[in-house]
Amino acid sequence: MKCPFCGAEDTQVKDSRPAEDAAAIRRRRACASCGARFTTFERVQLREITVLKTDGRRVPFDREKLARSIRVALRKRPVDEDRIERLVNSIQRRLETEGETEIPSRKIGEIVMESLRELDQVAYVRFASVYRNFGEARDFQAFLGELGSKD
Repeated sequence: MKCPFCGAEDTQVKDSRPAEDAAAIRRRRACASCGARFTTFERVQLREITVLKTDGRRVPFDREKLARSIRVALRKRPVDEDRIERLVNSIQRRLETEGETEIPSRKIGEIVMESLRELDQVAYVRFASVYRNFGEARDFQAFLGELGSKD
């Protein structure tokens, strides 16, 4: 593992332990060159996923991008980091077990919306407003009307 501080490739694992409900391994590492310490996570990846964007581009699935978008929606909400990690893990597992190697970004967005709706209504509305790209207030009102009728 390359040191993120000096770029040296000689790092040592100082400590390993299960993380994220044993879905990952957290490793503390030390760089032999500069002495810096850092943490890495190792997760099981069932298959390579390619995201098919709406403009036709194909990009590799980025777990961190998924996690960032969920964290933005949940900013200042009463949801702890462990729940967020479990949510991201469950979405990633669901995508990996679908059987498809190419998944449309639209499908990923729908899965995220479904998951956020169950977790936190405010985060669901926040994510939906960006994901569905509301152009006007009436689009937002219509969405909120749908939300009220489904509950």
